[in-house]
Amino acid sequence: MTTSAQNPPIFTPSDIRALVRGPTDDERAAVAFKLCRKMDVELSKADRAAANEILRVMAGDAAELVRRALAVTLRASDVLPRDVALRLAEDVESIATPVLTFSPVFSDADLAEIVRRADPVRQVAVASRAHLSETVTDVLAECGCEDAVATAADNAGAAFSEQGLVVSLDRFRASQKVANAIAYRDVLPAAVTEKLMHLVTEDVRRVLLSRTGLSEGQAGAIAVSTQERATVDILDEIAAAPDMEAFVRHLHKQNRLTSSLLLRAATSGYMRFVEHGLAVLAAVPHHRAWLLIHDAGGLGFKAIFERSGLPQRLFSAFRIALDTFHAMGVDGKALDPATFQARLLERFLTQVHGAPREDLDYLLDRLDLIDRRQRDRGEPLVGAA
Repeated sequence: MTTSAQNPPIFTPSDIRALVRGPTDDERAAVAFKLCRKMDVELSKADRAAANEILRVMAGDAAELVRRALAVTLRASDVLPRDVALRLAEDVESIATPVLTFSPVFSDADLAEIVRRADPVRQVAVASRAHLSETVTDVLAECGCEDAVATAADNAGAAFSEQGLVVSLDRFRASQKVANAIAYRDVLPAAVTEKLMHLVTEDVRRVLLSRTGLSEGQAGAIAVSTQERATVDILDEIAAAPDMEAFVRHLHKQNRLTSSLLLRAATSGYMRFVEHGLAVLAAVPHHRAWLLIHDAGGLGFKAIFERSGLPQRLFSAFRIALDTFHAMGVDGKALDPATFQARLLERFLTQVHGAPREDLDYLLDRLDLIDRRQRDRGEPLVGAA
């Protein structure tokens, strides 16, 4: 440590003796407070190393009063060593809470792991921090107690992913505290707004509708459409995954394996998804569903479609999708998604009657998207000679 007259030592031998050998807890706590105040300044490298060792001594003191003096005094300081902060986070509530609420030395990974292992008091302390990333709020949504999730949702400095908000609402469906906290956030995805419509009080519902500028029916329809389109749009990334059956069963459990979703999957060429979807809805093994769906005579597909409980008015649309799929295979050509969708959509729009307007709108959007992509690549447009 510095010893010149111009730079007196930061910590005197008497300070150290009083900290280590003070006769009472109160006296040692007073010294701890004094030393911590001295540490929260610019120090030389040597003095900082010495200060960190003193802080480690304080964190190991048998007296709660000493450890609390450390936690409260340096709760918002970046001079607290990370290992000391982690140790204090495991201490009694009166010591852990100020550090978890304010300390800037924790990483997102630290906070996420603390939330996974912590009791409700510590989870609420983390949820109260001035800034929280989606990494931390995702874990809070999955593992946090009701009060912690509500506190984070009510925290303007907490960033939430759409998945984090959905998980929070799914876990605490009966909690007005969580629903209201999420409802009053500045920005909400459409799917989250739709979920909230069924969970919040009439007063909060009116606030949601006034913020979106939509009627209740419009808000619900947009949310469902957004959710289903997002699901279809990611199918091309998971279509080859070995856990397709588990994915489909998860959607079914969440009441998301709808007729509209299956139709949109079929018209995008995701027949593996359709196979597993019909297998789940018809309660038959996948291999049996595959045989029925791809039955050359066509009667097998009609049988499993009827057993699945899907609306009969959609059968012709599914039939055209399946026939297009088979025709492209018979032609011996690779199943190019854009070409498949172009051929199928043209046939769908000219041959199918009675499909829901929202499905037709969706299919038209897909056709327009293909056209724009091909135009950007300088390729012939869909349907061009």
